[in-house]
Amino acid sequence: MSRKLLKSGVVVSAMTLLSRVLGLVRDVVVANLMGAGAAADVFFFANKIPNFLRRLFAEGAFAQAFIPVLAEVDSSGDKQEMKRFIARISGTMGVIVTVVTIIGVIISPVITALFGFGWFLDYANDGPDGAKFELASLMLKITFPYLAFIALAGLAGAILNTLNKFAVAAFTPVLLNVSIISCAIWMAPQLAQPAFALAWGVFIGGIVQLVFQLPFLYRAGVLVKPQWGWRDPHVAKVKTLMIPALFGVSVSQINLLLDTFIASFLMTGSISWLYYSDRLLEFPLGLFGIAIATVILPTLSRNHVGQDSKAFAANMDWAVRMVAVLGIPAAAGLIVLAEPILLVIFQRGAFTPQDATMASYSLMAYASGLFSFMLIKVLAPGFFSRQDTKTPVRFGIYSMVANMVFNIALAIPYGYVGLAIATSMSATLNAGLLYLKLQQLKVYHFSPATLWFIARVALCSALMVALIIWLKPPMTSWTEAQLMDQIISLTKLILSACLCFAVLLPILGIRPTHFRNSAV
Repeated sequence: MSRKLLKSGVVVSAMTLLSRVLGLVRDVVVANLMGAGAAADVFFFANKIPNFLRRLFAEGAFAQAFIPVLAEVDSSGDKQEMKRFIARISGTMGVIVTVVTIIGVIISPVITALFGFGWFLDYANDGPDGAKFELASLMLKITFPYLAFIALAGLAGAILNTLNKFAVAAFTPVLLNVSIISCAIWMAPQLAQPAFALAWGVFIGGIVQLVFQLPFLYRAGVLVKPQWGWRDPHVAKVKTLMIPALFGVSVSQINLLLDTFIASFLMTGSISWLYYSDRLLEFPLGLFGIAIATVILPTLSRNHVGQDSKAFAANMDWAVRMVAVLGIPAAAGLIVLAEPILLVIFQRGAFTPQDATMASYSLMAYASGLFSFMLIKVLAPGFFSRQDTKTPVRFGIYSMVANMVFNIALAIPYGYVGLAIATSMSATLNAGLLYLKLQQLKVYHFSPATLWFIARVALCSALMVALIIWLKPPMTSWTEAQLMDQIISLTKLILSACLCFAVLLPILGIRPTHFRNSAV
């Protein structure tokens, strides 16, 4: 089983790597086009709202509730029943997200006022940021329909993942990045406000992602005509599991929206600096944390249906070890190389060295919680696979309340950086609560080997950081150097860090056997 999981994880990571690389290219194009000014703030705001709802309807709560139920139906061996369930869940979900999308487009000014309240106040009082409110309200009408397309694309991806066809869903986000990049290059020069080209790129990207997966559903024999099935027992079960999961699995997204709300009161550029730093954090999080969580949920669901508690615990242990060996050094590297990475990737066009410096502070704050974000991704499936969504939602609410308190306490003295620190702190709290409950239920606890494994990975990471600090040139040489020289210097540092970490692992006793589990 571990070999199969590792193979699936590699496939998803490879596809996710391609998506993340193109995502960075997209962000470079956006940074070059708009930098961290007012138009950039507005676009990131208008893009964040439908993406937050996407996490609820597609990648987040829905997927965590739907996959265990689909795995249960699939285990019965009745293919017609599975097709009937897919038809009814797709029809029901399609109607709901379409209605939500129409409402969202109509009331976009209200949504903008709710989450960008600082801009709305300026608009109502003829303040300097009033134009941001008007622009965001209009742009949201273009980006909001993305929700309907991506929710159905997420459903298609969840079905394919349950059938162990991980590559298609993992590749699909590449198409969104291609759409945004294409619109930025060819449409933006034709518009008075280039940010609208990016909004249309989001709209087109949603359509393309959905259409791309349909042939694969057809080939798998599960492309069926949608039906309304609100009262279907399996659909009802998904609804029951999904309602609490709306909070439980999407707490980090809700926290990011709260950050946006508060950031709308802060200096111009705050939302953009948080966005650029969050995007770099999403690179390792998506590449490692979400990839491992994607392949582990269907497996844990089958373990639970088969009542194989030993395999369940072994697979959880494997997932924790994987995110530790990938997440801890990634977090350490991001913290110590935050400003050089931002300079190399984004500093051109409208994105200035000052923007790189400001964004580096929030990146360091976010990176301090990277391992916690990853742990949430692999610990939450321990509940969802057992069709328990109520426990994570309780902890999610605790973490969200804590994040509000942290935001208030830290935003005043530290501004936007305080918001990033608060997000990391609340993620750590959430991960801790999830683990303690799994331990209390005797479902899973860290094995002594895994605890020792994490400690050795942390030591390797600390030694790696010491090497980077010793080798890293002063920041003045980075800002004065040409782009190619910056790229060469950063590449040398990253390769040296990776080589150092790879050499230290076996020296400290970590072997390939640590990446296998005992599940059969």
